[in-house]
Amino acid sequence: MAEENVAGSSGTGRWRIIALVAVVVLVVAGIVWWRTRGRESTDDAQVDAHITQIAARVSGSILKVAVDNNDAVESGAVLVQMDPRDYQVAVDRARAELADAQANAMAARTAVPIAQVETRSGVSTASGGVVEAEAAVSGADQQIEAARANLVSAQARQREKEATATKAARDVERFRGLVQKDEISQQQFDAAVAAADAARASTDAAKSDVTAAQSAINVAEQRARQARGAANQAHASLANARTAPQQLQVTQAKASAAEARVQQAQAALAQAELNLQYTTVRAPTAGIVSRKTIEAGQVIQAGQPLLALVDLEDVWVSANFKETQLKNMRVGQPATVAVDALGKEFKAHVDSIAAATGAKFSLLPPENSTGNYVKVVQRVPVKIVFEKGQDPDHRLRPGMSVTPTVNVR
Repeated sequence: MAEENVAGSSGTGRWRIIALVAVVVLVVAGIVWWRTRGRESTDDAQVDAHITQIAARVSGSILKVAVDNNDAVESGAVLVQMDPRDYQVAVDRARAELADAQANAMAARTAVPIAQVETRSGVSTASGGVVEAEAAVSGADQQIEAARANLVSAQARQREKEATATKAARDVERFRGLVQKDEISQQQFDAAVAAADAARASTDAAKSDVTAAQSAINVAEQRARQARGAANQAHASLANARTAPQQLQVTQAKASAAEARVQQAQAALAQAELNLQYTTVRAPTAGIVSRKTIEAGQVIQAGQPLLALVDLEDVWVSANFKETQLKNMRVGQPATVAVDALGKEFKAHVDSIAAATGAKFSLLPPENSTGNYVKVVQRVPVKIVFEKGQDPDHRLRPGMSVTPTVNVR
């Protein structure tokens, strides 16, 4: 009987212990539930920051590397100095080409107003020359006609004088026989001889007049030929003057082309000066130098990565929450971030929620239209921003594992 009482007491004690443990478990579970209700947490999160990849803008040889890994630099600090001599030569050449283009443009601009003046005066001057030349041709033709008329008159007078001289010579011969027979007086004979001499002189004078008239015709014809040549030249000058507007357009086009070459030379000089500036690589922002892959004396190419610059002034958390955790999550909700490396929590808040799941941005997004579909809970990136002033020593570094907890109540 006593043994049965002992056994009963032992069984009752075990049940009491079990009941006590169950109560403790329920109390702890209740406390955990109470403390975690309205909160969403994930351990798939890490610290992020702006990491700027510094690359060369031009190729060349490195003279000096002014920083080393983990150095803190300010914005605008010199990171790498390249050999600038080749690019300085290019700048000098571009400046010389610009000066040459500017000189040519100035000469072209000066030619435009000259061409404009010539255009306005050329046609009127050439027209006046044509009128004068045509008048000269007309006058020469009139001189030729007058000379020919004089020639005809002189020839008529010559024939008349020659007839008179012939008659006078015949009278002398007839009177010679008569005077010998004393049929006429010596005085009559002498008068006939004098008349014959006078007729011969008149004939010689008439011949001279004919020769002079013929010479005048030759001179007039020569002047006419010269006048026609001048008229032809005047017509050619007039035709050339009438093309002056087109020539002015050509001159203006040359001036515009010269201006365009100036602009090209200015652009080439600006590019050469930029390339010279690019030989000095400066920090675009303040940060910490990381992944330096270059040394002095190394020859690099344009676009080649040189180092990375990590900005620790602006860090945040990229947390990948399950899609089932986003039901009550909103922008602006408070959060805490437990940092494994530092062993402390930081205050933060939800800044933004990604527009798509991480799988949609993967190299090979899932294709569910094949029919081989397995439902997998997706994760959506959420950006959580730290409250200001909690990390003055910049101990938070990109890539650190963290556990953010968002209060979604």
